[in-house]
Amino acid sequence: MPTPTRPRRRARTRTLLATALPLPLLAVVLAACTLDGGERLTIYSGRSQNLIEPLLVEFADETGIDIDVRYGDSADLALLIDEEGDQTPADLFLSQSPGAVGFLDEQGRLSTLSESALDQVEPANRSSDGTWLGLSGRVRVLVHNTDEVDPTDLPDSVLDLVDPAFEGEVAVAPSNASFQDFVTAMRSERGDQATAEWLEGLADNGAQVYANNTAIVEAVGRGEIAYGLVNHYYNHRAREEDPSVPSENHVFPDGDIGSLLIVSAAAIPAASDRTDDAEALLSYLLQEDAQRFYAEETFEYPLARGVAAPEGLPPLDELSVDTVDLDTLGGGLARTRELIEASGLER
Repeated sequence: MPTPTRPRRRARTRTLLATALPLPLLAVVLAACTLDGGERLTIYSGRSQNLIEPLLVEFADETGIDIDVRYGDSADLALLIDEEGDQTPADLFLSQSPGAVGFLDEQGRLSTLSESALDQVEPANRSSDGTWLGLSGRVRVLVHNTDEVDPTDLPDSVLDLVDPAFEGEVAVAPSNASFQDFVTAMRSERGDQATAEWLEGLADNGAQVYANNTAIVEAVGRGEIAYGLVNHYYNHRAREEDPSVPSENHVFPDGDIGSLLIVSAAAIPAASDRTDDAEALLSYLLQEDAQRFYAEETFEYPLARGVAAPEGLPPLDELSVDTVDLDTLGGGLARTRELIEASGLER
């Protein structure tokens, strides 16, 4: 396997290897690092290979710890860990979504992290029982076409998007994990009935369904649709590629649920017998250099204490973002999917 570059510069790291492997192809997975044999630290990663691999290689190089990696969808990997149970080889789970680690926590599949590990992030960005912590964060926003939308027409709440003024003008990605986490958070704050009514209101109001956040931002930039519910960093990526794209993010004010902070999380499966090495890797991923790599590659917010937001992003403490008990996002995922399907949004 080619030797990855160091996680220092965006242009170079973008050339690193490939996209994440789909789960069905993971029966045999290449080692991220090859040193001198012996037992390896096994990572199940819902974060994509080009993003996480440079950090894992550098960690292995610095510590001498051998590493194997399985890449796949976060929810699928969580289900795999649960199915494998006490026989899982996973020593560390890196999840794109807090819902996946919340599910494993509910199933009793996670170890309690040490206080020294937990103290590296704020309490709001880790589980209340100490079984997982956040590595990076993204904010839900309303991306909009600045040629088509007058700033005075931007809504104060995501709940307003069911109003007739937005008929046929809002894009969503119901199959996206972040959208589902957001809906689960809405259920936690407003209850199932109000959430179901909002989802049905979107469908009845002609909300347009897209495959993912990237497709939504591209459609907004083309003027194909005026608004889209996405994570903040997708528009920052689009504007980096082409500063002339007429799209901007709108952060809903006053801590509205529409601007929820969602974390990418890490946890150690209870079956692992290499918790010390796994926690060493966790601490490495929370060091400033690693956190800045995430920020520079994806425009995500670093969650380690004392690490500033990347250039071009407003600091989190200047945004009126919503936070919820992230532990609620795991157990409610199945019900959330039921509500989305029943709403008609996925037709």
